[in-house]
Amino acid sequence: QVQLVESGGGLVQPGGSLRLSCAASAIIFRPYTMGWYRQAPGNQRELVARITSGGSTNYADSVKGRFTISRDNAKKTVYLQMNSLKPEDTAVYYCNAQWGESNYWGQGTQVTVSS
Repeated sequence: QVQLVESGGGLVQPGGSLRLSCAASAIIFRPYTMGWYRQAPGNQRELVARITSGGSTNYADSVKGRFTISRDNAKKTVYLQMNSLKPEDTAVYYCNAQWGESNYWGQGTQVTVSS
């Protein structure tokens, strides 16, 4: 059974940094496009960043220049480095894996940016 397990969330002050990790199991990781999405209370889930199997990336305008997505195919892990965090970044962050008709989600990790 495919599993995506996120870690690295928590409480951080504005201007701080966090690094999220998402470890995949039971999938052939390399061909998947991996993404990070987030959902704040009362809002729809939105794309934060995505990285293709070839390493191409795209980001939401709101996080460009602050967040960096990367992947380690040998470890079947995708990362999200988040710098200069703002209160509006507060949300549950979800890992996603897509390849053809296959689409998997992690359980989510809470990120709270507050002083």
